[in-house]
Amino acid sequence: MKQQTRAMLQLQDDMNSKVHPAWREQGNAWYRAIWIECGELMDHFGWKWWKHQTPDTEQVALELIDIWHFGLSILLESGASVDDIAEKVAHELDITTDQPDFRVDVEAFTAATLNDQGFHLELFGRLMAGVNMSYAELYRRYVGKNVLNFFRQDHGYKDGSYRKIWADGREDNEHLVETVQTLDAGADDFAKALYQALAERYAQA
Repeated sequence: MKQQTRAMLQLQDDMNSKVHPAWREQGNAWYRAIWIECGELMDHFGWKWWKHQTPDTEQVALELIDIWHFGLSILLESGASVDDIAEKVAHELDITTDQPDFRVDVEAFTAATLNDQGFHLELFGRLMAGVNMSYAELYRRYVGKNVLNFFRQDHGYKDGSYRKIWADGREDNEHLVETVQTLDAGADDFAKALYQALAERYAQA
């Protein structure tokens, strides 16, 4: 677990640095990004009592991965070492919940975030438990999304030249899901292999 955490922290630092080399000094409102994502997550799960809604657990999981990106950024910005953060995650991220209503856990997490603008690992673990997401699944999904974000940036996402629709008329996210399933997420070169596989698919688009 600690090895995977260290890998994700490095990927997050790399991604943030790509956006701005001095990202730690920018004063980014990571907490705001988190609570906005929580609102989007609630829409995917469903909260409107006046209409029929079926939880879209796949979209909920994707929102949790986005929240994890911002949470890692908060932890990195704290100035703690990667090893210390990995230890903190191992100690505090308890993927369990005794709350039968997922929405209540989301609201508790959001309230804590707004209260001190921090990232509450213990409460995030309850959200993971609410959608049956293991740490291995979190890692696999996170690395996949991070690598895709890098790939987009490297292929013209910022200037508008990037093609989001690839082969067979499908979006890059769909190709990402397929590609990840063909690779060993436990391999040390998982991120590098995934990037290369995406590049091969993109060239065929």
